[in-house]
Amino acid sequence: MTESPGAPIRVVLVDDQQMVRAGFRMVIDSQPDLTVVGEAGDGAAAVQLLRGTPADVVLMDIRMPGTDGIEATRQVIALPEPPRVVVLTTFDLDEYVVAAIGAGASGFLLKDAPPEEMLDAVRTVHAGDSVIAASSTRRLLQHVAPMLRGAPASAPGGGDDAALAELTPREREVLVQMALGASNTEIARGFVVSEATVKTHVGRVLAKTGSRDRVQAVVLAYRTGLVQPADLLRDA
Repeated sequence: MTESPGAPIRVVLVDDQQMVRAGFRMVIDSQPDLTVVGEAGDGAAAVQLLRGTPADVVLMDIRMPGTDGIEATRQVIALPEPPRVVVLTTFDLDEYVVAAIGAGASGFLLKDAPPEEMLDAVRTVHAGDSVIAASSTRRLLQHVAPMLRGAPASAPGGGDDAALAELTPREREVLVQMALGASNTEIARGFVVSEATVKTHVGRVLAKTGSRDRVQAVVLAYRTGLVQPADLLRDA
């Protein structure tokens, strides 16, 4: 979404529990660089709200009555200048996370994550990065990763393997590190290069694989078998 330089990050909260929304709003509005611009109690109301309310990041509960978070995410992503969506979940809803990421979510966060982790997630996703490096979502990825193997391709033309073939050896190494939850800073440290160089590699990975953002590229890495769930466990 287009915003003025220095403007606070605009957040929309979507959860069927009013107390949950109230708690999130209190934490978010306590930050000078963040502001809640709207709330919705179900997916249909969220889509309607976002048609007329500019927002940068949506915190979307996956499981809600009526239009759930998965379908709502799909509809929100289809809007002109869509916000980024972070889905809120619990460990027992792994299959919903897979569906939500497939619907276009840019990250996922455990509902019981500490406030500072939720704030970091909003800022990180708004900056175009993933939320996978956070400790709780990293553990969640360990649960989700096995379900991604062999999932339907998402690269243009359905050619995930062809997209991977376009990557240089270093770009493949960067994608592997992304899938293991490493930040750009951590990748730069590991490869002994500048963070700017890593950002360039990440940008090329996204472009060549047809990935809208970092999370979609990570999903592709697991789906194609470039990275195995065991690799994540070993690297933890």
